[in-house]
Amino acid sequence: MSGRSDRTRELYRDTVKPLREPLGDIKLRELTAGDVQQTLDALADRLSTRTLQILRNCLERAIRHAEVRDLVGRNVAAVVKPPRGTAGRPSKSLTLEQAQALLQAARDSRLHAYVVLSVMTGLRTEELRALRWNEVDLDAGVVAVYRSVRITGDTKTRKSRRVLGLPQLVVQALSEQHKLQAAERLKAGALWQDHGLVFASSVGTPLDRHNVLREFRKITETAGLGTDWVPRELRHTFVSLLSSDGMPIEDIADLVGHKGTVTTETVYWKVIVPELRRGAEVMDRLFS
Repeated sequence: MSGRSDRTRELYRDTVKPLREPLGDIKLRELTAGDVQQTLDALADRLSTRTLQILRNCLERAIRHAEVRDLVGRNVAAVVKPPRGTAGRPSKSLTLEQAQALLQAARDSRLHAYVVLSVMTGLRTEELRALRWNEVDLDAGVVAVYRSVRITGDTKTRKSRRVLGLPQLVVQALSEQHKLQAAERLKAGALWQDHGLVFASSVGTPLDRHNVLREFRKITETAGLGTDWVPRELRHTFVSLLSSDGMPIEDIADLVGHKGTVTTETVYWKVIVPELRRGAEVMDRLFS
């Protein structure tokens, strides 16, 4: 797992747990392809197809290390085909009315600006948690998205690097966030850890994704939406709202970083090309 992010390592550790009971007591030299296939087949009625693929891949990689050290004769997982599992939970998006209710419910939360920025700009959760104040210009109403909490510190892809215009509601929410953080910094005193983050804990440290999820679900519950939503679905909401408003898919792809251009990667971050301002214009109109 060298070079993997903490999130990826955690995901894989949790994912392989179902293998421990059926296979944990079998010596590696005695493990057969039949054992692996039988185990995966038995898990197919409660795990998704993607999870079963990850289980098989993790086991294959682990045995490959043993092969290199001549501890096994062959990689029995390599010849196994993972079965089709249950359907994974599909991502969903909020309607405009639900999004409005969510923003209202978030007003009294420390995640207010986080939620507003996510709904109205489509930033990834990993980009939001890495965002720094020196990448935000409230006077110009722009944000530069050049980093994430991935282990490299860079965005998901080079094409994800982009500069976005901010809707007025986002500018207002970030201004309030700046004031809130200044008050927390004063209260924390010597305990404050300055990472320059827009979204941080009450002592300045990076936000943990678990804490974000718990607070986010409190907001969705308050908004009458239940607790089965996750923060990344606000990005889906952003795409859905723009699409419903008639924006071409090519422009939406630019805004969410799926399709970048040389211009967005080379211009000064305070400069906005027309295409990247259009998302802010739509959101200003929808949420005015």
